[in-house]
Amino acid sequence: MSPSMIADKIPLPDPLDNIPGLPPGGVKLMQALRSLLETRHFDSITTAEIASVAGVNEALIYRYFGDKRGLLHKILAEYFKIHLAQIRNDVACGEDAVGKLRVLIEGTISFHKINSVFSRILLLEVRNNPAYFQSEAYELARQYSRLINEIIEQGIREKVMRSDIPLSCMRDVLIGSIERACMRPAIFEKDFDEKRLARHLADAVIGGFGACSPKETRT
Repeated sequence: MSPSMIADKIPLPDPLDNIPGLPPGGVKLMQALRSLLETRHFDSITTAEIASVAGVNEALIYRYFGDKRGLLHKILAEYFKIHLAQIRNDVACGEDAVGKLRVLIEGTISFHKINSVFSRILLLEVRNNPAYFQSEAYELARQYSRLINEIIEQGIREKVMRSDIPLSCMRDVLIGSIERACMRPAIFEKDFDEKRLARHLADAVIGGFGACSPKETRT
Protein backbone atom coordinates (compact mmCIF):
# COMPACT_ATOMS: atom_id res chain seq x y z
CA MET A 1 0.00 0.00 0.00
CA SER A 2 1.17 3.51 -0.75
CA PRO A 3 1.92 6.20 1.88
CA SER A 4 -0.26 5.74 4.92
CA MET A 5 -1.92 8.03 7.42
CA ILE A 6 -2.83 7.18 11.00
CA ALA A 7 -6.20 8.63 11.95
CA ASP A 8 -6.12 12.36 11.13
CA LYS A 9 -2.37 12.81 11.43
CA ILE A 10 0.24 13.87 8.90
CA PRO A 11 0.72 11.24 6.16
CA LEU A 12 3.50 8.80 6.93
CA PRO A 13 6.14 7.86 4.36
CA ASP A 14 5.77 4.68 2.37
CA PRO A 15 7.76 2.12 4.41
CA LEU A 16 9.13 0.59 1.21
CA ASP A 17 9.99 3.79 -0.63
CA ASN A 18 13.66 4.13 0.30
CA ILE A 19 15.47 1.60 2.47
CA PRO A 20 19.02 2.55 3.53
CA GLY A 21 21.65 0.02 2.49
CA LEU A 22 19.37 -1.91 0.15
CA PRO A 23 20.03 -1.58 -3.61
CA PRO A 24 17.14 -0.56 -5.90
CA GLY A 25 16.64 -4.16 -7.04
CA GLY A 26 15.95 -5.23 -3.47
CA VAL A 27 13.47 -2.40 -2.96
CA LYS A 28 11.67 -3.40 -6.16
CA LEU A 29 11.39 -6.97 -4.91
CA MET A 30 9.86 -5.79 -1.63
CA GLN A 31 7.38 -3.59 -3.45
CA ALA A 32 6.53 -6.43 -5.83
CA LEU A 33 5.77 -8.91 -3.05
CA ARG A 34 3.70 -6.31 -1.23
CA SER A 35 1.67 -5.75 -4.39
CA LEU A 36 1.08 -9.48 -4.82
CA LEU A 37 0.08 -9.85 -1.16
CA GLU A 38 -2.77 -7.40 -1.65
CA THR A 39 -4.73 -10.16 -3.41
CA ARG A 40 -2.81 -13.41 -2.74
CA HIS A 41 -1.67 -15.55 0.16
CA PHE A 42 2.07 -15.72 0.70
CA ASP A 43 2.37 -19.47 0.12
CA SER A 44 0.72 -19.18 -3.30
CA ILE A 45 3.28 -16.65 -4.58
CA THR A 46 6.45 -17.94 -6.25
CA THR A 47 9.85 -16.30 -6.34
CA ALA A 48 9.60 -16.24 -10.13
CA GLU A 49 6.38 -14.21 -9.92
CA ILE A 50 7.93 -11.76 -7.48
CA ALA A 51 10.96 -11.24 -9.72
CA SER A 52 8.75 -10.85 -12.79
CA VAL A 53 6.61 -8.16 -11.17
CA ALA A 54 9.74 -6.42 -9.88
CA GLY A 55 11.46 -6.63 -13.26
CA VAL A 56 14.68 -8.01 -11.75
CA ASN A 57 16.58 -11.28 -11.66
CA GLU A 58 15.08 -13.92 -9.37
CA ALA A 59 18.51 -14.60 -7.87
CA LEU A 60 18.41 -11.20 -6.15
CA ILE A 61 15.83 -12.55 -3.70
CA TYR A 62 18.42 -14.97 -2.35
CA ARG A 63 21.24 -12.43 -2.50
CA TYR A 64 19.46 -9.72 -0.53
CA PHE A 65 17.01 -11.64 1.67
CA GLY A 66 18.18 -15.25 1.90
CA ASP A 67 14.88 -16.63 0.64
CA LYS A 68 11.26 -15.70 -0.01
CA ARG A 69 10.37 -15.75 3.68
CA GLY A 70 13.30 -13.48 4.49
CA LEU A 71 11.84 -11.03 1.98
CA LEU A 72 8.47 -11.24 3.75
CA HIS A 73 10.07 -10.58 7.13
CA LYS A 74 11.94 -7.57 5.74
CA ILE A 75 8.68 -6.04 4.50
CA LEU A 76 7.10 -6.56 7.92
CA ALA A 77 10.13 -5.03 9.66
CA GLU A 78 10.00 -1.87 7.55
CA TYR A 79 6.31 -1.41 8.35
CA PHE A 80 6.97 -2.06 12.02
CA LYS A 81 9.64 0.67 12.10
CA ILE A 82 7.15 3.27 10.87
CA HIS A 83 4.41 1.99 13.17
CA LEU A 84 6.62 1.88 16.25
CA ALA A 85 8.01 5.37 15.64
CA GLN A 86 4.51 6.81 15.25
CA ILE A 87 3.14 5.07 18.35
CA ARG A 88 6.11 6.18 20.46
CA ASN A 89 5.63 9.75 19.29
CA ASP A 90 1.91 9.69 20.06
CA VAL A 91 2.35 8.06 23.46
CA ALA A 92 5.05 10.58 24.41
CA CYS A 93 2.45 13.35 24.10
CA GLY A 94 0.27 11.72 26.76
CA GLU A 95 0.50 12.35 30.47
CA ASP A 96 -1.31 9.55 32.30
CA ALA A 97 -1.20 5.83 31.62
CA VAL A 98 -4.87 5.52 30.72
CA GLY A 99 -4.59 8.20 28.06
CA LYS A 100 -1.44 6.61 26.66
CA LEU A 101 -3.10 3.20 26.37
CA ARG A 102 -6.08 4.71 24.57
CA VAL A 103 -3.74 6.44 22.12
CA LEU A 104 -1.79 3.23 21.57
CA ILE A 105 -4.94 1.19 20.95
CA GLU A 106 -6.41 3.65 18.46
CA GLY A 107 -3.07 4.18 16.70
CA THR A 108 -2.45 0.45 16.35
CA ILE A 109 -5.93 -0.35 15.06
CA SER A 110 -5.75 2.56 12.61
CA PHE A 111 -2.37 1.38 11.32
CA HIS A 112 -3.75 -2.12 10.77
CA LYS A 113 -6.74 -0.74 8.88
CA ILE A 114 -4.75 1.56 6.62
CA ASN A 115 -1.93 -0.93 6.00
CA SER A 116 -3.84 -4.11 5.23
CA VAL A 117 -0.79 -5.95 3.89
CA PHE A 118 1.07 -5.30 7.16
CA SER A 119 -1.96 -6.59 9.05
CA ARG A 120 -2.24 -9.79 7.05
CA ILE A 121 1.50 -10.50 7.22
CA LEU A 122 1.61 -10.05 10.99
CA LEU A 123 -1.65 -11.78 11.87
CA LEU A 124 -1.82 -14.53 9.25
CA GLU A 125 1.52 -15.24 7.60
CA VAL A 126 4.58 -15.18 9.86
CA ARG A 127 3.93 -16.78 13.22
CA ASN A 128 3.64 -20.32 11.89
CA ASN A 129 7.33 -20.34 10.94
CA PRO A 130 10.24 -20.48 13.44
CA ALA A 131 12.34 -18.14 11.27
CA TYR A 132 10.09 -15.23 12.23
CA PHE A 133 11.22 -15.46 15.84
CA GLN A 134 14.82 -14.89 14.74
CA SER A 135 13.99 -11.93 12.53
CA GLU A 136 14.34 -8.17 12.86
CA ALA A 137 10.55 -7.93 12.61
CA TYR A 138 10.13 -10.02 15.74
CA GLU A 139 12.58 -7.85 17.67
CA LEU A 140 10.54 -4.79 16.67
CA ALA A 141 7.39 -6.56 17.86
CA ARG A 142 9.13 -7.13 21.20
CA GLN A 143 9.92 -3.41 21.40
CA TYR A 144 6.21 -2.70 20.92
CA SER A 145 5.45 -5.11 23.77
CA ARG A 146 8.00 -3.41 26.00
CA LEU A 147 6.36 -0.05 25.33
CA ILE A 148 3.06 -1.48 26.56
CA ASN A 149 4.85 -2.83 29.64
CA GLU A 150 6.15 0.66 30.41
CA ILE A 151 2.68 2.18 30.16
CA ILE A 152 1.12 -0.47 32.39
CA GLU A 153 3.92 -0.03 34.94
CA GLN A 154 3.17 3.70 34.94
CA GLY A 155 -0.51 2.91 35.52
CA ILE A 156 0.36 0.72 38.48
CA ARG A 157 2.52 3.49 39.95
CA GLU A 158 -0.33 5.95 39.43
CA LYS A 159 -2.62 3.46 41.21
CA VAL A 160 -5.07 3.45 38.33
CA MET A 161 -4.20 -0.09 37.23
CA ARG A 162 -4.31 -3.25 39.25
CA SER A 163 -1.11 -4.52 40.80
CA ASP A 164 -2.54 -7.96 41.65
CA ILE A 165 -2.57 -9.10 38.00
CA PRO A 166 0.80 -10.01 36.44
CA LEU A 167 1.98 -7.31 34.07
CA SER A 168 2.64 -9.89 31.36
CA CYS A 169 -0.97 -11.06 31.59
CA MET A 170 -2.34 -7.54 31.14
CA ARG A 171 0.02 -6.92 28.22
CA ASP A 172 -0.97 -10.16 26.50
CA VAL A 173 -4.68 -9.42 26.98
CA LEU A 174 -4.22 -6.00 25.40
CA ILE A 175 -2.19 -7.20 22.42
CA GLY A 176 -4.44 -10.21 21.90
CA SER A 177 -7.57 -8.06 22.00
CA ILE A 178 -6.19 -5.60 19.45
CA GLU A 179 -5.06 -8.35 17.10
CA ARG A 180 -8.33 -10.28 17.42
CA ALA A 181 -10.25 -7.10 16.61
CA CYS A 182 -8.13 -6.56 13.49
CA MET A 183 -8.06 -10.18 12.32
CA ARG A 184 -11.60 -10.43 10.95
CA PRO A 185 -11.20 -7.35 8.72
CA ALA A 186 -7.80 -8.67 7.60
CA ILE A 187 -9.27 -12.02 6.57
CA PHE A 188 -12.53 -10.85 5.02
CA GLU A 189 -11.37 -7.38 3.89
CA LYS A 190 -14.30 -5.73 5.63
CA ASP A 191 -14.36 -2.03 6.36
CA PHE A 192 -14.85 -0.87 9.94
CA ASP A 193 -14.93 2.27 12.05
CA GLU A 194 -11.50 2.17 13.66
CA LYS A 195 -12.18 4.99 16.13
CA ARG A 196 -15.38 3.39 17.39
CA LEU A 197 -13.72 -0.02 17.63
CA ALA A 198 -10.74 1.45 19.48
CA ARG A 199 -13.00 3.28 21.93
CA HIS A 200 -15.03 0.17 22.74
CA LEU A 201 -11.93 -2.00 23.04
CA ALA A 202 -10.19 0.53 25.29
CA ASP A 203 -13.24 0.78 27.55
CA ALA A 204 -13.40 -3.00 27.90
CA VAL A 205 -9.70 -3.73 28.35
CA ILE A 206 -8.68 -0.73 30.44
CA GLY A 207 -11.78 -1.17 32.56
CA GLY A 208 -10.68 -4.72 33.26
CA PHE A 209 -7.26 -3.47 34.30
CA GLY A 210 -8.99 -1.44 36.99
CA ALA A 211 -8.16 1.92 35.44
CA CYS A 212 -11.74 3.03 35.07
CA SER A 213 -15.24 1.76 34.61
CA PRO A 214 -16.13 1.24 30.97
CA LYS A 215 -18.19 4.18 29.79
CA GLU A 216 -21.62 3.64 28.36
CA THR A 217 -21.19 3.63 24.59
CA ARG A 218 -23.58 4.71 21.90
CA THR A 219 -23.90 3.13 18.50
